[in-house]
Amino acid sequence: MPSYERLAELIDPVSTVLLTVECQQGVVGPQSALPELAHEARASGALANIARLVAAAHDTGVQVIHALAERRPDGRGANRNARLFRAAERLPVQQLSGTAAVRVAPPIEVSEEDLVVRRLHGLSPIQGTDVDPLLRNLGCRTLIVTGVSANVAVPNTVFDAVNRGYTAVVPADAIAGVPSEYTPAMVRNTLALVATVATTDEVLGCLKNPRRRA
Repeated sequence: MPSYERLAELIDPVSTVLLTVECQQGVVGPQSALPELAHEARASGALANIARLVAAAHDTGVQVIHALAERRPDGRGANRNARLFRAAERLPVQQLSGTAAVRVAPPIEVSEEDLVVRRLHGLSPIQGTDVDPLLRNLGCRTLIVTGVSANVAVPNTVFDAVNRGYTAVVPADAIAGVPSEYTPAMVRNTLALVATVATTDEVLGCLKNPRRRA
């Protein structure tokens, strides 16, 4: 884990954005299309930690962006070039535009200042979406990445952020994937090579007690 001084240097509220990835009811809620992932997100405490981080961001003026994945009822524009996409088409719960499945899941709260970005295609919340230009317009330098899943969307987000010049911070206890033992292994062997890995409490400490800058 990084020193507090190093982490506090990265998390300047003026140039930091908190991103939640696919924390939607149809993914991590009680009626999830992926019940094993939803269970892990809740049982591990990841969803509760994300809610804590979002609340702290609201209190401290850090911008929050919620990145959601959805599809049209007719599937127009959606990918079918991977087994993951084709399997999703057969799930009993669909992430259809305008339905409860694509609303941010409790206990995460959405404020009027939050930005919500929805995508109809691909694996990444950043590639081919509005997230990157929004981050640039917001003056973002550090992106705190939270959400699901540690299997696909979270590492994709981190890689895309780093490739675009942002510093990625990952609170390891605010992401989840399946099986449960996969997430810490992926963080240790992959994300730690390209992102600053911390805990929710460490990030909260920096948000609530920002380092004074000259």
